[in-house]
Amino acid sequence: MHAWLCTTPTGVDQLQWTQLPTPAPGPGQVLLEVKAASLNFPDLLIVQNKYQMKPELPFVPGSEYAGVVQAVGEGVSHLSVGQRVACLSGTGGFGTHTLAPAALCMPLPDGFSFVDAAAFIMTYATSHHALIDRGQLREGETVLVLGAAGGVGTAAIQIAKAAGARVIAAASTDEKCALCKAQGADATINYSQGDLRAAIKEATGGKGPDVVYDPVGGDFAEPAFRSIAWRGRYLIVGFAAGPIPALPLNLPLLKGASLVGVFWGEFSRREPKANAAMMQELAQWYGQGKIKPVIDRTMPMAELHAAYARMGSRQVQGKLVMVNEQ
Repeated sequence: MHAWLCTTPTGVDQLQWTQLPTPAPGPGQVLLEVKAASLNFPDLLIVQNKYQMKPELPFVPGSEYAGVVQAVGEGVSHLSVGQRVACLSGTGGFGTHTLAPAALCMPLPDGFSFVDAAAFIMTYATSHHALIDRGQLREGETVLVLGAAGGVGTAAIQIAKAAGARVIAAASTDEKCALCKAQGADATINYSQGDLRAAIKEATGGKGPDVVYDPVGGDFAEPAFRSIAWRGRYLIVGFAAGPIPALPLNLPLLKGASLVGVFWGEFSRREPKANAAMMQELAQWYGQGKIKPVIDRTMPMAELHAAYARMGSRQVQGKLVMVNEQ
């Protein structure tokens, strides 16, 4: 097998396409032939030693992938050789094969493509857990999605629309705003132009959004929170902008509003039954055509350095997926 090996987490440039022995699965593991693997923001951080999870060196990056089971380890009874699955395990996806925890593998129904499956779990599980569970989004409410043209952003638009909400999508360019419109957003805001708070006020008729979905953080957090409606819920999803914002605590008091943390990974570990039910619902929505990953483009696995550069320069709209060409 071959894989992109990280021996020193100092950046993308030191990743090397390396021939490795094809491993045998241990107890609770399966060996997968990787067909597709998506590039997520944590994949950019982890090779720079900036992610909260610090894998033991050396490691193969690639948090989310889909493929075919080649072998099963001891104690694995729900998966079989030849089965198509998707997995989100944190590392291992950027190669031709990988060992995956069987408990984290999602069997793929007929019609679920490898490319879509590799771009599905992280973004849709995060967004569903955020909006439906933590945000308690109700039909007819208004949602503001920041960073709306990215992977989790486009997933949030689709899930909010499936829940019957009105969606205002905020993105950094007119091109990205057009993508959000195509995904069902009712209104868009280009936050590189003008005052974000004034734009939110205009888009909501002065009421403000009931729910703010924020995977960005940085300078947009405070004006977005100042714009929130009475009893609003501000969902803290991530900090793609880099700086972790500090908010004056009088703001939630004055708005009767809530700051709500969203940590899907921990939710899936602590509440596996609830997570499994959520994933089943998401798979059903995919089959019904209510949701579908937005694919920026597919690229050969050999071009991983170029893919990282594209993500690092904020060119990606939706998800970027690496594929192993057979």
